[in-house]
Amino acid sequence: MATFVDHVTLHLRAGNGGNGCVSVKREKFKPLAGPDGGNGGSGGDLVLVADPSTTTLLGFHRSPHRSSDNGGPGMGDHRNGHNGEMRELMVPIGTVVKDIEGNQLLDMDEPGLRLIVAPGGQGGLGNAALASTKRKAPGFALLGTLGWEGDVYLELKTVADVALVGYPSAGKSSLIAAMSAARPKIADYPFTTLHPNLGVVESGESRYTIADVPGLIEGASEGKGLGLEFLRHVERCTALLHVLDCATLEPGRDPISDLDVILGELDAYPVPDGQKPLLQRSQLIALNKIDVPEGRELAAFVKADLEARGYRVFEISSVTHEGLKQLNYALAEVVEQGRAEAAAAEAKKPRIIIRPKAVDEGGFVIKVEGGTFGNIYRILGTKPERWIQQTDFTNDEAVGFLADRLAKLGIENELYKSGAIAGSTVIIGPGHGVVFDWEPTLTSTAELITAPRGTDARLDEPKRRTSNERREEYFGRMDAKSSARAELIREREAGMWQTGEEEHNEDVRLADVELNFSTLAGAAEPETAPDTGIETDANADETETDPTEEVQK
Repeated sequence: MATFVDHVTLHLRAGNGGNGCVSVKREKFKPLAGPDGGNGGSGGDLVLVADPSTTTLLGFHRSPHRSSDNGGPGMGDHRNGHNGEMRELMVPIGTVVKDIEGNQLLDMDEPGLRLIVAPGGQGGLGNAALASTKRKAPGFALLGTLGWEGDVYLELKTVADVALVGYPSAGKSSLIAAMSAARPKIADYPFTTLHPNLGVVESGESRYTIADVPGLIEGASEGKGLGLEFLRHVERCTALLHVLDCATLEPGRDPISDLDVILGELDAYPVPDGQKPLLQRSQLIALNKIDVPEGRELAAFVKADLEARGYRVFEISSVTHEGLKQLNYALAEVVEQGRAEAAAAEAKKPRIIIRPKAVDEGGFVIKVEGGTFGNIYRILGTKPERWIQQTDFTNDEAVGFLADRLAKLGIENELYKSGAIAGSTVIIGPGHGVVFDWEPTLTSTAELITAPRGTDARLDEPKRRTSNERREEYFGRMDAKSSARAELIREREAGMWQTGEEEHNEDVRLADVELNFSTLAGAAEPETAPDTGIETDANADETETDPTEEVQK
């Protein structure tokens, strides 16, 4: 199982902001006492912190997914939602933070350095915070925005003053164990060291750190062996100590040829901009394993050639500690000299003035894209894209509020300049975004029409009438009633209306008339005479009485 990891990809998700609340306060004798919806809480941030006690990225390798808490929603009675808890992620000193595209965000080379790598979402405002003189009772609230979600790449570069470089099995791990309290793995086979080992060395009043870098072979800069996997740990070192094996039994190898190969690989390795190339830094040579008879003879043979090249050469033995004291003093001297040069260069740098960073950038960009049914106008900007996230599109009042904000930002003027007309397709945000048909709120004279949205007449200040006004209204109502009553009396006297008693008498009279009419009609019918055989005259005069006349009599 791996015990050291120096690069890892983190999958981060910051907390979302809480939604604002829509609420109206109720009081005694005042059921609508104004809006009192609270604001939503902000989402928790994810923060990287450079920790001196952390030496590896192994914890992130095992669990790369990290997230923080969401903010709480707002509530009535002006109660705001709770903020999401911030989560700190401890990383070793020397960690370089990059985005997924490889762009460097920050080099965390100082203890305690902090970086908000994933900011949490912003909480939405409640209707109490949105109230104004034109909008006394907003019937909507703003939604919370989403927290940042994405991937970042962490790369650890060891922060040490001296780097031990050389071929595998040259004795680098034995040397760091002899000079410091570090206890790396030591064995008699190549590539025993699979990750850098750090050790702290004290030399009088000086104190510096050394790094044991895994062995390099020819072609390491091209990826052979462990390759570039660990050459990054040499970038920050002030000095290089070449550890050469004087007791190697491999054919074709000797200290001078090994040194030439290592120099070639260091020269081929590209360093970041602003840093000194590796071969231009202070370099010392340690001829190791002189405790072996053949090793001491070989060291004495090549020492003069190496010194002729301008190197300071030390014959040492990690087993017997021979020559380590002189090497320790020389390394301390080089480190102190490098620190003095770095301090002088730091003093010449311009003074950094820290100013608050703008939270919102008011700028926006309108891009005209070709479409099947005409041009499409895409709006990109921090504010418009955030406002889209905060709008509840199921609430017409919230949509109107969004239209007012976009108009005041100047988007409509820019759409006119870009050639947009009423009904044009407008998209806010990247990708699919929010698509709508543009209906301008500007007149021909480019004057903004803004209406007081969200007003409620019940919350207006009541107008109390005076005693004279109430008296006039009362007498007016009484006069109107008197006039209506007099008009009814005139119509009844004129015969246009009948009372209940008159209607009853008329109904009785008509009923009697109908009864008499039925009786007389039955009496007037002739009876059938018996057949006697005597003919009667059909033309004989008969006297008949009209029943109607009898009734009238």
